[in-house]
Amino acid sequence: MDKKYKALLAADMDFTLLAPGKDIPEGNKEAIRALKESSVAFTIATGRSSFLVGRFAEDLGIDVPLITSNGGSLFDASARKQFESKDFEDAKIRTLLEFLMDKSADATLYSDEGIFFAPDSTRHYFVEAYNAGVEPSKRSPMVEIDKSFLALEKIPKFNKILLQSADEDVISILSSDPDLEVISSGPNLFDVMRSGVSKGGALLSLAEYLGIPSQNTFAIGDSDNDISMIESAEYGIAVGNATEGVKAVAAYITANYDSLGFAKAVYEYIIPLVQKF
Repeated sequence: MDKKYKALLAADMDFTLLAPGKDIPEGNKEAIRALKESSVAFTIATGRSSFLVGRFAEDLGIDVPLITSNGGSLFDASARKQFESKDFEDAKIRTLLEFLMDKSADATLYSDEGIFFAPDSTRHYFVEAYNAGVEPSKRSPMVEIDKSFLALEKIPKFNKILLQSADEDVISILSSDPDLEVISSGPNLFDVMRSGVSKGGALLSLAEYLGIPSQNTFAIGDSDNDISMIESAEYGIAVGNATEGVKAVAAYITANYDSLGFAKAVYEYIIPLVQKF
């Protein structure tokens, strides 16, 4: 990889860089341009599927892999392909799906073949809203599944399950499984991945790929699923609206996301530090 960057910043999307369903504010876009002028590689680190970030990557001119599926995937947006994906084992995902369907869980699954909706999923609106804003060739496939899906000899590989408003007993059972990573990604939202998968691990993998020393890494976020990357980065940043857990591990706390907290962190914290590297 061309070592043109001397630092890396990974930013969460929703409630950090932008409001869900909205575009990135111009002030944050200007800050990202300033990062590039300071030789800082910028990427998105999100719980979203790789299918739901392409237009943002294009808009921002991101030229390094994106961290998607809460660290389950490193995605090359320009080539529209997975650079790396940490998928569930086939037998495991089948067992999980059967359990979640039996519990009538609101479950949505992420794959490099599209976004799959269990019978009780209510997340269609989020994908439909994204698809409405991009040209047909860049839209996410949307696939409905039921228990007959489990009888197929071959099913796609999946790297994340998103649960919405899940029962406490479901979350408790999944959290006690040593093969799984279960983390809150927002109000009433839980991400389920393979054990060991996190934004933090993906951040360090990306830095290594880019030839950027780990001591030159930054991360900014708001939710508990951002804690791993804020801890893994040399310089962790929390937006003002972040959870107390995020703020507790951050080295710097900026303004709220809707007050351009991201841009404030770039100008007042990140760029001054990078100038000393």
